[in-house]
Amino acid sequence: MRTIDIHAHWYPEQWLQLFEKDGPKEGAKLERGAKGYTIRTERITNAFDDEFVSLELRLQGMRRQGVDLQALSLTAPMVNWASAGFGLALSQAYNDAASAAHLRHPEKFLGLAMLPMQAPELAVKELERCAKLPGMRGLYVATNVNGADLDEKRFWDVYAKAEELGWTMYLHPVDTIGRERTTRYYLKNLLGNPYDTGVAAASLVFGGVLDAFPKLEVNLPHAGGTFPWLIGRLDHGTKMRPELKHMKRMPSEYLRRFSYDTIGHDDRINANLVRLVGADRVLLGSDYCFDMGLADPVATVARIEGLTDSDRDRIKGGTAARLLRL
Repeated sequence: MRTIDIHAHWYPEQWLQLFEKDGPKEGAKLERGAKGYTIRTERITNAFDDEFVSLELRLQGMRRQGVDLQALSLTAPMVNWASAGFGLALSQAYNDAASAAHLRHPEKFLGLAMLPMQAPELAVKELERCAKLPGMRGLYVATNVNGADLDEKRFWDVYAKAEELGWTMYLHPVDTIGRERTTRYYLKNLLGNPYDTGVAAASLVFGGVLDAFPKLEVNLPHAGGTFPWLIGRLDHGTKMRPELKHMKRMPSEYLRRFSYDTIGHDDRINANLVRLVGADRVLLGSDYCFDMGLADPVATVARIEGLTDSDRDRIKGGTAARLLRL
C-alpha cells in the first residue's frame, strides 16, 4: 500500500516566471530574496522557500516523511484574483508543469488541476484540456471565488464536467472570511481557513450542489474546517429556520458526501472525525511544506485511536488511490 499525501503545495518555477513577468500588469509581484520568495497580489501575500519549488528538495522531504506519492496543488494566491485571460494562462502553466513533474517522476507525483473559476466558461475548457494531460487526477478549487460562494449557478458547469470526468474537487481556503478582524495573531490562517472551509461546505449543501451532482466527490482540507464540528448546529438550524425550509435532508446526512484530510492538529480531533464520518472518508494530508502543516503525517495517522490495520491503510493511501483513480 502506497502512502499518499493529498494536501501538498507546489509552486512550479515556470508558473513563478509567468507570474513574475506578467503579474505587475495586474498589480501583483514576486519578490526573490536570499531566504526565499514573497508573492503579492492586491489582497493576498504569501512567503515560501525553495522547498516549495524544487522537486529534488521535495523528494528529500517525502523520504523524510515516509510519503510515497504527493498530489501536487497550487496554493495562495491561486489564480482567481487575476483577469480571466491571465488566470487562464496561470492555470495552464501550472497544469502543464504538474503533468511534466508526473512524467519526470511518475511514481511520486500527480497533479490537481488549477482552473480560472472567475471565468467559468474558460474553467470548463481548461478542465477538458488538462484532463487529457498525463498525471492530472483532480481539480483544486478555492473555498470562495473572489468572495462568491461555491453554490452560485455560474460554477455549476464546472461541477458537471468534474462529475462527468470522475474527478474529485479538492477545496482550499484563499482570501478568507472575516478579513478585517483576523489581521492579528495569524488568525487569518488559524481561524480564517477553517471557517472559510465551513462556509464553502455549507454552501454546497444548502445551495443544492451536492443534490444536483450526486456523484461529485468533494474533499475538505484541515479535517473539514468547521463543517463537521458544527454539524449539530447546522441540523438544528435546518429544522427551525425558514431560510432552510427548502432542505429535504439534514446537513448531517451529507457528512459522508465529503472526504476529509488528517490536518486536525489534535489526535482527539482526528479520532472523532473518523468516528463521525468513517475511516474510509479520511485521507492523509500534510499541508506540505508550510509551518502550519504536519511534519510527520504518517505518525499522525498512527496515533489515531481505535483504528484497525485496514482502517489505517485506507487513511494512509487506500481511499486516496480510489479518488485519484490509481
